[in-house]
Amino acid sequence: MEAVDVRGKFVWHQLMTRDVPGAKKFYSRLTGWKMQPWPPDPNYTVCHSDVGPVAGIMAIPADMPAGVPAHWLQYIGTRDVDGTAEAAVRAGGSVMKAPGDLQGAGRYAVIKDPQGAIFAILDPENARPEVAGVPPNGSFSWHELATSDNEAAFAFYSALFGWDAITRMDMGPIGTYLIYGWNGQQRGGMYISPANMPMPPNWLPYVSVPSADAGFAQATSSGAKEMMAPMDVPGGSRIAAFFDPTGAAFAVHSLPAGGEKKAEVVAPAKPKAAAKPKAKPKAKAKAKAKAKAKAKAKAKTKPKTKAKSKAAPKKKAARKVAAKKKKSVKKPANKARATKSKTKIRAKPSRRKK
Repeated sequence: MEAVDVRGKFVWHQLMTRDVPGAKKFYSRLTGWKMQPWPPDPNYTVCHSDVGPVAGIMAIPADMPAGVPAHWLQYIGTRDVDGTAEAAVRAGGSVMKAPGDLQGAGRYAVIKDPQGAIFAILDPENARPEVAGVPPNGSFSWHELATSDNEAAFAFYSALFGWDAITRMDMGPIGTYLIYGWNGQQRGGMYISPANMPMPPNWLPYVSVPSADAGFAQATSSGAKEMMAPMDVPGGSRIAAFFDPTGAAFAVHSLPAGGEKKAEVVAPAKPKAAAKPKAKPKAKAKAKAKAKAKAKAKAKTKPKTKAKSKAAPKKKAARKVAAKKKKSVKKPANKARATKSKTKIRAKPSRRKK
């Protein structure tokens, strides 16, 4: 069987919390995940979507400082955990947990990037190919990094995982939102955290749900705290973010009605280069059509102009008839003559029209 290419892909997601039962209840309702204990360690919960296992939930280890909040940890794939960890250190990062093997999962390590965001790397034992097309409901669809220097952060991750800069969006006062991805597909974004944002650099995962608005309403009614109310993003999708009841930051994402296109959380679709050349011949055709229409309009207006110029003979004829009528008021016999002259005068304009 051909090995699955995992380099640079988000292959696992893990929630570390001090309230595992509460987290299991919250996320099963929000995402539709089915919670199952992991056979090698029943204390570890595996979250299953319709396409298979997508995440895990575990208690924050007792040896961690009490001030460490609940958080999601993103695992990025690599087939050389040791080499990637060494490269991360050379690029300015640091190793939080040295490479080691985890039975039933693979080899992994925990890294801190140069700006301070924490993530993990993993060489999974049972990697599954990515689902092509639209991210199914319950699967992770976007990964966003809030950092102090998004360009430096992108250079770091790109060197480790081969990510490409798909586009850079000007967000005005907020700065530039850098969209990264691979194989021409958008996978996430990086931006500089606002000065009023209290959190340190961190990764935020987005999960695809049927409705971001409904998901947000359910989350907040279940004890989550608003971080970002539902909003539209380029491409027609809707997103929302919050702190779950245990304190971990999380986001949801839903496609526009129909949802036949791949989801894009923030980045707009690239314009098609072929659209511009096609517009030119249409413009010429429209110009020709307008010219013809004007020519026809002018041709039609000429007879009208002549008709106006013939109005004067009619008025003169009418005056002559009126004058004759005055003279023939006492002579009824002259009515026929007046009628005949009137008929002849009216006939003259019709001959001129011909």
